[in-house]
Amino acid sequence: MIYYGKETFYVKSEMESTFSYQYHFVLITEEVGNDYWHLIENGAQEEAELQNVYLEYVGPTRSNNEEKIEILDRMISAHVDGIIVPGIPGDQFNKLVKKAVDIGIPIITIDGDSPTSERDVYVGTDNYLAGVLAGQTLVAETKGEQYVGVVVGTFDAPNQKLRLEGFKDAIEKETRIHLVEVVESNITEIGAIDATYSLMKKYPQMNAFFGATALDGVGIVQGIEEMMPKNAPYIIAFDTLPQTLDLIEQGKIHATIAQNPTEMGRQAVSSLIRVLNKEKVNRLHYTDMSVVHKGDIKNGEIIPVEENHEVDKR
Repeated sequence: MIYYGKETFYVKSEMESTFSYQYHFVLITEEVGNDYWHLIENGAQEEAELQNVYLEYVGPTRSNNEEKIEILDRMISAHVDGIIVPGIPGDQFNKLVKKAVDIGIPIITIDGDSPTSERDVYVGTDNYLAGVLAGQTLVAETKGEQYVGVVVGTFDAPNQKLRLEGFKDAIEKETRIHLVEVVESNITEIGAIDATYSLMKKYPQMNAFFGATALDGVGIVQGIEEMMPKNAPYIIAFDTLPQTLDLIEQGKIHATIAQNPTEMGRQAVSSLIRVLNKEKVNRLHYTDMSVVHKGDIKNGEIIPVEENHEVDKR
């Protein structure tokens, strides 16, 4: 047995006679236990089962680029057939990607890209446009002077940088909207709570928030509730975790940018197979995104487009 992370991969054992897989792929997560990344894993696992692929799901318990780099290096040394990994900034990641590609191991970046590397394909949201969409939504749905706090997962994450850049560009020409400060949550709910509490305490006039990762919106709501402001700030969140949808239905979050993490997982596995089969693939594979409001949700779930249109007609 060879152990990597929370899964076990059997090599040259009796298991091979019972289970024969075409490929062995690895999905390196941002952090094990993260609900958003479990959705990516679910999609990847569904596609892997359809394609007769053995898929491992490994990663640090808390987001840590050094640990992800170490895991990536180990997986390359183990000569797995393909690797799916969030893009990581820096030369070390680029060198490891080149090392993998040079020995025939395709690399797919997911959720966040590393375009300066030799990765084969990026699968995920166009994060710059996602930020633009968040900014445009805030502009359209607020009136008067807005003092905005932004909570990101980590400052150095490629997807966070692009979302923030897009958000800034969308609000730049709106003189009534002021970006007051950007803070980190370290991709945890408690981190978002603490960050929001600190912002509200430091800037009592703050009346709008943008949470740029899946757990930020939920944490922003709790941080605001601790401060008990007279008027509830406008909040636009990211992703569609059940807690986020519940808070939108309650009117505590006004909107969220919906990604499609399950489809990201599926397409990442599919792209690896296509690369291995030497098929032509687009180096950028953007998945869908949209804005979700209270009217798009029923009983904690997003209403299918067809049903939602019928409701609108009535």
